[in-house]
Amino acid sequence: MDGILKTIKSPADVKKLSSVELEHLAEEIRERLITSVAKTGGHIGPNLGVVELTIALHYVFDTPTDSFVFDVSHQAYVHKLLTGREESFASIRQPNGLNGFMLRTESEHDSYGAGHAGTALSAALGMAVARDLAGGSEHIVALAGDAAFTNGISFEALNNIAAQTRRMIIVLNDNAWSIDKNVGAIAEYFHKITATNTFSNLHDKAAGLIEKFGGKAARHVARKAEEAAKGLIGPGMLFEEFGLSYYGPIDGHNLPLLIETFKFLKQQNKPVVLHAITQKGRGFQPALEKQKKFHGLGPYDPESGETKSAGQKTYSEIFAESLTKLATANEKVVAITAAMPNGTALDLFRPHHPSRYFDVGIAEEHAVIFAAGMATKGYKPFCAIYSTFLQRAFDPIVHDVCLQNLPVVFCMDRGGLSGDDGPTHHGLFDISYLRSVPNLVHMVPKDEDELQDMMYTAMLHEGPSAIRYPRGNGPGAKVKSQPVALEIGKAEIISDPGHVDVAVLGLGAMLPEAVRLKEMLEREGFSAAVINPRFAKPVDSNCLADFGSRAGLMITLEDHVLAGGFGSAVMEALNQLEINVPVVRIGWPDAFIEHGKVEDLRAKYGVTAEAALEKARPYLNRLMEQVLAKHS
Repeated sequence: MDGILKTIKSPADVKKLSSVELEHLAEEIRERLITSVAKTGGHIGPNLGVVELTIALHYVFDTPTDSFVFDVSHQAYVHKLLTGREESFASIRQPNGLNGFMLRTESEHDSYGAGHAGTALSAALGMAVARDLAGGSEHIVALAGDAAFTNGISFEALNNIAAQTRRMIIVLNDNAWSIDKNVGAIAEYFHKITATNTFSNLHDKAAGLIEKFGGKAARHVARKAEEAAKGLIGPGMLFEEFGLSYYGPIDGHNLPLLIETFKFLKQQNKPVVLHAITQKGRGFQPALEKQKKFHGLGPYDPESGETKSAGQKTYSEIFAESLTKLATANEKVVAITAAMPNGTALDLFRPHHPSRYFDVGIAEEHAVIFAAGMATKGYKPFCAIYSTFLQRAFDPIVHDVCLQNLPVVFCMDRGGLSGDDGPTHHGLFDISYLRSVPNLVHMVPKDEDELQDMMYTAMLHEGPSAIRYPRGNGPGAKVKSQPVALEIGKAEIISDPGHVDVAVLGLGAMLPEAVRLKEMLEREGFSAAVINPRFAKPVDSNCLADFGSRAGLMITLEDHVLAGGFGSAVMEALNQLEINVPVVRIGWPDAFIEHGKVEDLRAKYGVTAEAALEKARPYLNRLMEQVLAKHS
């Protein structure tokens, strides 16, 4: 039975396996996940928890005819292994390799791409309704973790499913975790279901149900699943109230039971929910002991689970430490996260100020409006939400925070390229989607110390503000013991030679590239000034007026899309000032950027000092011609 996984070229091969071979396949998949992800990094914990669920789904259903929709889809590694991607699995999250999430362009078996939580039920319902309209008979299965039900979109979908489709299967993968331990009433609700002692008639109900479609052998399996199948909860439960038939909870690692249950559900002409209890990190002790760490991480030792220490503190850690200091000095400072205490490093803040730390679950819209409510009562909420996830809360930012000019601070982690996680996680749009909103101040620090100063500035500011900072480490600047307030809308001049041929503005993490570009220009005989803009909104009009009138060319560099970004803001400001100086903008193109190493992607898409120099070449040639003409 050695090497079963190697023989799986498509889901059709899964269906040929015996029950013993299926169990062996599950063991092989776990071993493969642990060893492969140890080299690439990735979402190891969630995938170890859905091995049996995914095998059972592919054993019973037929993709790509049937459609599987994975919520978030970070738990789709097993699905990829079973759908013809085993040989390329070592390339996951690597440049030009497999994506870490579902991707429609990667495989016909990936019916729906995703990277944000709470989308599976709505997407699956859309597929089911489309199938119904077309008179199709295929099955639509949505696999969603319990954390997805803290997201409002899931409940919006639940409200419509029974009314809109005659047939759809929802698998609730209940492991009590998102990235951190799940919080709130929904988490408590699921816990009560799994902890209840409602066992009256359990065996007769469960065994009788399964015997209907699996025979006496299946009834024997059900009888042995005493702990796995805790009961068929009655119609008074949550899902029944939404018009869905609820089955479970059952053991999400019991392959025979899962297979027989899916066979039964496949025959139901009604929307159903199967509640499966799984163990995040199953089969890998380090992942079981440290579930938060092993939700998603970089490379690790496959034996011990140890990871290499980064040594230098990340921007996220500097943010958390700075916020802790601000909260210590100001009792009105509160911290809010949307199920990301680890990713945003607010788990470092929580022990110091537990009563002023709020995790609202995967509910970004609620987080923003919740913050707005607190701000009306004199508090200073700091909302720590990834740039890519804050997109989900755009309307509350406009309607509830900025329209009322409330002092909410949006701390946007992963502002810029997010590397290995790819297009669903790149934070490349926040300047564009925020700078058009009145009352909002948008700041971008050049280093860790300036991040602290911007947080202090935001705390003192009486209106809404946003701060974007990159994933991972900064340049390693020493953080002052006490922050200082920055003048809002005022840039920092890094170097000014007096006579300026080229003014280079390097926003945030792109400032080092701006400095490199200055050195390259000087080697070619051009004098260059370097400016740290600090503010994407408001831009420093005085600074632009000064350098725009002195320089023959301005160059902007940003870790953001060019469309509507910082460079666009500079051009708009110069236009308003009636200064006719050419502007070369360096940033990301009007496209979704794939996953890969940040340095490689910057080189590929021309977000470097070298690319800026070449893009500026026609203007530099004209400047040189003008200089030569003056001396001729």
